Amino acid sequence: MRHNRDEKRFDRRPGHLKSMLSNMTNDLVISGRIKTTIPKAKALRRFAERMITLGKEGTLAARRRAMAFMRSKEAVTKLFVEVAPQYKERNGGYTRILKLGVRPGDNASMAFIELVEGAATAAQAAEKPKAKAKKAPVKPRAKAPAKKAATTAPAREKAPKAIAKKEPAEKKPRKTATKARSGT
Repeated sequence: MRHNRDEKRFDRRPGHLKSMLSNMTNDLVISGRIKTTIPKAKALRRFAERMITLGKEGTLAARRRAMAFMRSKEAVTKLFVEVAPQYKERNGGYTRILKLGVRPGDNASMAFIELVEGAATAAQAAEKPKAKAKKAPVKPRAKAPAKKAATTAPAREKAPKAIAKKEPAEKKPRKTATKARSGT
């Protein structure tokens, strides 16, 4: 019997469960929003909020405790430097769960779990480099020197240009590459 057990196991062994929740916490901290099932999101919320609270402490001991759970230097650094300072004035409730509906394959109820105030800024920060990628400045084309009118024709009169209509070339069938399938 599972008397007084408050942890959902998701039919996984304890090591696999801890690893799964650690990886999901890393993804949540790095991206600001992840898509998962509702029960996993509810279990993840507990761990993610603990890590943000450690980030708010900002001590070396707190950083080591976060590193012991998350095991990703990149995620822990982002947690302590970018994410946690946003929640200095907030006492808990750092995550939000948005229900999405059911997954088509197995009818599992899906949800987004995201960081509350940091979700918008993290999502914008992630999309900013992609949306505003600077292109190389386009150099203006140098114009060809203007052709002088023939000296025999008066300046006011211009000879009409002959418009040659090009007939479309015959369309050639495309050669398509077919992959050979092995029958083994």
